Amino acid sequence: MANSASSLRIGVDIGGTFTDLVLINPTGQVATRKVSTTPDDYLRAIREGILDLLDELAFPPESICEIIHGTTVATNSILEHRGARTGLLTTRGFRDTLEIGRLRYPRLYDLTWQKPPPLVERRWRREVSERLDARGQVVEPLDEASVREAIAFLVGEGVQSLAVSLVHSYANPAHEQKVAELIGELAPGLMLSLSSEVLPEIGEYERTSTTVINAYLQPVVGRYLADLEADLARHGIGAPVLVMQSNGGVMSASSAARRPIHIVESGPAAGVIAAQHLAIRLDLADVITLDMGGTTAKSSIVENRKLQHVREYEVGAGLNVGNRLNRGAGYILRVPAIDVAEVGAGGGSIIWVDPAGSLHVGPRSAGAAPGPVCYDAGGKEPTLTDANLILGYLNPAALLGGALPIDYERAENVFAAKIAKPLGMDTLEAAFGVHRLAVANMVRVVKAVSSERGRDPRRFSLIAYGGNGPVHAALVARELGIRRVIVPRWPGLFSAFGLLGADLAHHVSRTILRVTRDLDPNELEATFEALDSTIRAELRRENNDPAGYRFERALDLRYAGQSFELRLPLGPDRLDASALRALDDRFGAEHERTYGHRADGDPVELVNVRLSAVAQRSSAEPEWSEFRRPKAEVSLAPRFAYFGPTLGSLEVPVIGRNAVDQVPRPGPLIVEEYDATTVVPPEAVIWRDRLDNLIVDLR
Repeated sequence: MANSASSLRIGVDIGGTFTDLVLINPTGQVATRKVSTTPDDYLRAIREGILDLLDELAFPPESICEIIHGTTVATNSILEHRGARTGLLTTRGFRDTLEIGRLRYPRLYDLTWQKPPPLVERRWRREVSERLDARGQVVEPLDEASVREAIAFLVGEGVQSLAVSLVHSYANPAHEQKVAELIGELAPGLMLSLSSEVLPEIGEYERTSTTVINAYLQPVVGRYLADLEADLARHGIGAPVLVMQSNGGVMSASSAARRPIHIVESGPAAGVIAAQHLAIRLDLADVITLDMGGTTAKSSIVENRKLQHVREYEVGAGLNVGNRLNRGAGYILRVPAIDVAEVGAGGGSIIWVDPAGSLHVGPRSAGAAPGPVCYDAGGKEPTLTDANLILGYLNPAALLGGALPIDYERAENVFAAKIAKPLGMDTLEAAFGVHRLAVANMVRVVKAVSSERGRDPRRFSLIAYGGNGPVHAALVARELGIRRVIVPRWPGLFSAFGLLGADLAHHVSRTILRVTRDLDPNELEATFEALDSTIRAELRRENNDPAGYRFERALDLRYAGQSFELRLPLGPDRLDASALRALDDRFGAEHERTYGHRADGDPVELVNVRLSAVAQRSSAEPEWSEFRRPKAEVSLAPRFAYFGPTLGSLEVPVIGRNAVDQVPRPGPLIVEEYDATTVVPPEAVIWRDRLDNLIVDLR
């Protein structure tokens, strides 16, 4: 089909095992591709995948108008401690803020547990003499000599990036701005993150941690995105690159390079965006998402068609438990993010038996290299994919429409030797135990966003996607009492579709610590105006017209003396004295809805002022169709699949998505397609709806 110049959009999502690409033209025609992730050089998989798609469809490189990217580069840099050598300048007496944190420990009675090491070593944390109070008044002037001495030391140590977090700088940035001037004078090439710009909010530990993470990632993410744009340009692709943010919006590559803290949870957010769009099209108010790829299983919740957000989260803390009290295991990052819980259980998760004879799935992953044993690419440790293959759930000859040959015999031999034999079990029974253990991990992660937050999962539908989500979804749903599982079209590439549907978004905030009864409306409006100027300047820096954006205002409030805030959205109208008085009633109602009680008469305190700018893209998905379907070069012959000791091995029909009727068909059944496999167990039925989704109903 002919395409006008610069009319194609491409979503690129890097996963632990595969890199997913989705190309779409203005009429809704779609082409997809999964290629193995190249951990030694992520750009190679992106470049080769895009060029292969263009070559297959006979489109020139200049036909691409936009690339939207979800990446794990920032996350991996933190988890693997591969960020830049970073220094920290802080107020005298606050050198150990990163270690002290909030004095919360995830394992109170585990004497062997150790906190994660700070991202900035202690010798690269230098104190300067200065002090402000909570109102921003100068208690002790900035000692410029101490700043110069600290900068000289850090430059001599080879520091590549510098974080500056001075006490109470959210209330008055003057001292930090002066430090920035001195750094520009003494070390003009040094990357710099000021807490008064990165996160001008109260909370010394959270503000310092967030600023440090930004500085730690700046050189790595900036270099990666610059290399990506340069690499694509060398092949004639000059389209702008947008990057998915943790909050579900997208931002320019240049903004992501300056503020990489916003793209740490880039990948998981995209799938939730796609699930929200699908739920709206299906007229479903409440859905739970289950996204399982090669390394992790992730879950989120869409309630009343709205995404659920958190104001902060921890990186590298393992499973994000539902009550958010289990803190201290990771690195705190205070930025808006879609509320996603995750656990290290994916198709590439390594199966192992500990010295006590207990079976484990993950959290280590075989990743893309060497990958599962059955990929015959050098993997020597059995994985969840190998177990599912032995159970008969996956095609024993090849995956990806024949593009990925499978060595069934090798996988079976390694699994039997390393797992079944040490456990003293039959190979099939051991593989089913692995499958059930993986399902238990996924049930746990779904509960973290549902029942542990007061939501009954039985009233939700489950949208399952990712390359491995549909394999496990029916059993996960049964354990949770969920009656319906929805497997969307292109489930293994679903997150890449979410990239294409995300809105452009920017968020700014500032702390004003005032009791509402003492708050001057003029002061509040002046703060909103300052935030408005900041966000409009950022939009113009990206060559975006602010007139195309919707501006949304919000306030974080709490009862005076509390440690946690609730967010209240505001309308666009200027707040007067009567509107401020009404805030107390609105906050009381929200507090009662969230916690079950309110404290009328207690003073309400304003903490943070927030402003968002959102440019909505197409909210309705087009009637997607494919340029051409990937060739299915593998057999869809019936095969035996094992469903536990009670049912044993059953001969199961294997069909393609198009062969699923709109009339419910009973399981057992396996639906194979290019990017995923859906397992329908006995006592379940499957049918296909008008939008080509697979619907699995549990009986």
